Amino acid sequence: MLTKRVKTAVVKDSARHDSDTGSPDVQVALLSRKIEELTKHLKKNHKDNHSRRGLLQMVADRRSHLRYLEKNDKRRYTAVVKKLGLKK
Repeated sequence: MLTKRVKTAVVKDSARHDSDTGSPDVQVALLSRKIEELTKHLKKNHKDNHSRRGLLQMVADRRSHLRYLEKNDKRRYTAVVKKLGLKK
């Protein structure tokens, strides 16, 4: 779970303009941060299967956002992947 402060920082870093909270760029950045946090949690609590399922859903959601970006705006896609350190 991301705190409000962390979430606003992530949104601010990846927003395209001041009031941007829903663009695919922001969504991918937020999902990536949540995935990192949940991965840390699962390393400590390896039997937490409910959280593992949520992690898989987040990964699939991030993948679909990235696929949308790649299809519609290749330049933004490469910028997001490079900025977040994701590789395809």
